[in-house]
Amino acid sequence: MGKFLDFCKPFVQFVPEVTQPVKIVPFKQKIIYTLLTLLLFLLYSRIPLVGITKAKGSDPFYWLRSIMASNRGTLMELGISPIVTSGMIIQLLAGTKLIDVDQSVKSERALFNGVQKLAGLIFTIVQALAYVLAGMYGPVREIGFWTAFILVVQLSVSGLVITLLDEFLQKGYGIGSGISLFIATNICENIVWQCFSPNTANYGRGTEFEGCIIALIHLLITRSDKGRALAEAFTRQHLPNVSSLLATVIVFLVVVYFQGVRVELSLKHRQSRNYQGSYPIKLFYTSNTPIILQSSLVSLVYFLSQMLYKSLPKSFLIKMIGEWQSNEGSSQMTPVGGLVYFISPPRSFGDVIRDPLHAIVYIVFMLGTTALFSRLWIDVSGSSAKDVAETLKQQQVFFPGHREQSTVHELNRYIPIAASFGGMCVGLLTVLADFLGAMGSGTGILLAVTTIYQYFETIVKEGADSGLPFF
Repeated sequence: MGKFLDFCKPFVQFVPEVTQPVKIVPFKQKIIYTLLTLLLFLLYSRIPLVGITKAKGSDPFYWLRSIMASNRGTLMELGISPIVTSGMIIQLLAGTKLIDVDQSVKSERALFNGVQKLAGLIFTIVQALAYVLAGMYGPVREIGFWTAFILVVQLSVSGLVITLLDEFLQKGYGIGSGISLFIATNICENIVWQCFSPNTANYGRGTEFEGCIIALIHLLITRSDKGRALAEAFTRQHLPNVSSLLATVIVFLVVVYFQGVRVELSLKHRQSRNYQGSYPIKLFYTSNTPIILQSSLVSLVYFLSQMLYKSLPKSFLIKMIGEWQSNEGSSQMTPVGGLVYFISPPRSFGDVIRDPLHAIVYIVFMLGTTALFSRLWIDVSGSSAKDVAETLKQQQVFFPGHREQSTVHELNRYIPIAASFGGMCVGLLTVLADFLGAMGSGTGILLAVTTIYQYFETIVKEGADSGLPFF
């Protein structure tokens, strides 16, 4: 056991833990527990923080909220950001052997998971302090010490609850991962809101509904010229339109298709001649990990650039990093120049035509970073060809026609290519969604679809194993 784990062991025992179920949880009960967990998350996303009336100023984390299940000014202000960030850092340290852990030993594996959770709680407290001290809810002198303290406590406790909910599902009481479920729910909620929002606005053409489907119905009922009503519903610029909804559906179907692309490598057992199995290598070998890492990196750059631009808006160096502009009728800021502008997505094909250099740089950046992160992740997450070969060896299965020593070589023909090319496909689908003007963002849609597809596969498998007639 590594020195780092030994050092953390006395502190891990104070971290709250969800115990393993004493018996197998029935499938129907798992569905109920998963839905209750989801309901609790939605409640947390709507309960405002005590001590503030409204979050002030532009939102520097606006670009990160959709993929971090965060909602400004509520108990879910931090979302899953501290958990994801700390988890990836600990995994990276373990993958590079800076933390020595033997995953085959149950006690070390449990301690390692406890260290990840401890790191998540520390990150939650630190991030809560940073939010309050940075003036997200107003200067500390104005809101007072006790209000600031109460805000930090609320954010920290909420982070602990979300950690326990995620562990609750992963321990077998529910289905899948709480982190993935919360991300997909937050993104889908935003898309549904853009379709059916009853809020109204006026941009000089009369009162319009925010939701594109409600707006379509309203325009068809109130306008005598049905052709112009349809054209307006499909092409309006300031609010969600039907074209964006259709683009979202198209991207959804394309991602579902790519999820099924895989290579099946046949396996045989050393002791059982009748054993017939296979090892699937999906095109999306690293799933949505590369897009989460890429989005986290970009959001951090956005945040730092926006803070610097607010402090020194006339500095030439700061403008080279990023120049920002407030949106009309909103305090939210949008990049309009510098490095940040070129790594931000064009919102439509019209933007691509107006500034092709922006589109080219963005495409190269997206495809390069997602491929790189995907390729690096297999080495630090224990899913490289060498790690998979070791797992197959422990299970006493092998590829027929290949020696045991050549297993790594055979896997190396597929896994690195699937990781790199799959990462590029993830980036390309994100770019396609952004260019088509799909609702939310390409990143958000991709995360939602991959999570929903994984849940679909898990539910079908567990339902079939439970012997339910429908499955």
